[in-house]
Amino acid sequence: MKTVFRSMTSRVFLVLIVGVIVSTVLALGLAFGERQKMLRHFRDFHAAERVAQFLMSIETVPSHQRTLLYSAAAGVGMRAEPARPADAELESRSKLATLLAERLPGDYRIASTSSSTTDCAGIGRPRHRRPDNRALCEALLVTLSDGERLRLTILPPPPPPVAPRLDYQTYGILFLLSIGIVAALVARMTMLPLKQLAQAATELGNDIERPPLPERGATEIRQAAAAFNAMQARIRHHIKQRAHILAAITHDLQTPLTRLRLRLEKVGDTELREKLIGDLSAMQSMVREGLELARSLDSSEQVQRLDLDSLIDSVCADATDAGQAVAVGGKTNISLLARPIALRRCLTNLIDNAVKYGHSAQVSAVREGASAVIRIRDNGPGIPESELEKVFEPFYRLEDSRSRETGGTGLGLTIARNIAEQHGGSVRLRNHPAGGLEVTLALPVQRQQA
Repeated sequence: MKTVFRSMTSRVFLVLIVGVIVSTVLALGLAFGERQKMLRHFRDFHAAERVAQFLMSIETVPSHQRTLLYSAAAGVGMRAEPARPADAELESRSKLATLLAERLPGDYRIASTSSSTTDCAGIGRPRHRRPDNRALCEALLVTLSDGERLRLTILPPPPPPVAPRLDYQTYGILFLLSIGIVAALVARMTMLPLKQLAQAATELGNDIERPPLPERGATEIRQAAAAFNAMQARIRHHIKQRAHILAAITHDLQTPLTRLRLRLEKVGDTELREKLIGDLSAMQSMVREGLELARSLDSSEQVQRLDLDSLIDSVCADATDAGQAVAVGGKTNISLLARPIALRRCLTNLIDNAVKYGHSAQVSAVREGASAVIRIRDNGPGIPESELEKVFEPFYRLEDSRSRETGGTGLGLTIARNIAEQHGGSVRLRNHPAGGLEVTLALPVQRQQA
């Protein structure tokens, strides 16, 4: 559940649907309240109209014949009888009494009087009665135009229904479904450009030469895409400029170093000549590695489809022909898109590193899920845990196993990681439990196949 709420799309969807539902419930609550108020007003007005019609019909009948009309009043939810001496008028009139006074002519006098729970007996149909014993009936004292006083006991109209009908529930479900669909569409439309921008940023770390983002959509989205494309162009320019500067320096150093080597051959002191030539060879090796580092930063090589197993076998065969103790096993059965020269250089550096400092290399290849995994293990002393990441820094060498006598310059692992990251992969080091250092090169298969 926490994973769902971490998604920006889910959060926008929930905010939209909860906001719309809350707003709708408030609006429906206000509308329902106004509806109930209007229905009560209509029923009160109807009750007052019914009583007024009854009283006006009594006026048309002589006084000695009104008893029959009194007995017929129960059929319309009233009881009519002559007023009793004990009936007293209340100071304030009820709402029904006020409406009735407004409806009848001015020669009628309407007043409220007290009522009891027994006054409702025999009035109206049973469905109008409530199970409690409250005095639901309202008693009125009415003075007719001829001076006769009546006591009217009136059964109030039933309140409007509160529970929604079945069709309202159906409409509510349909409304929620439509709101959910709209909220999902709005959340997807809102978050899709953001997802594309995040995906482009992820791909930018793997391939600086990726195509620019299309600048379309809303104004803010176009501005963000344009800013992202400009940033990518500047980063690409800086990387190329740095690679070109490094390549130019290392390339230009080779010529004077070669001349210097030729001149050292003329030195008469043999011991001094050998020391100077050794230092010069170390410098030339660093220059070559620097040139290789500059090339590893350059991703302009054409991407081609290649068979990974064939490439591994070819690199291992070349190492074996060169006298290195290299054993290979396992198959990935993968054909992927890659830069062949760069990927060969990556594998060569890792194998050379294992042979140089571990005296042998055991190469195994296998497919694990969405990645092709190549493991290269040596039989050396390994690396301290605190140094496993530092060895990827340029020109970084361990004092014990990466000394100048071994010929290391501290750039092999740096170059290998640069190339792997250009292919969307990674290079990791670990000390094998059985001894030696194990290098793991992982290349994403799905991304390469796409």
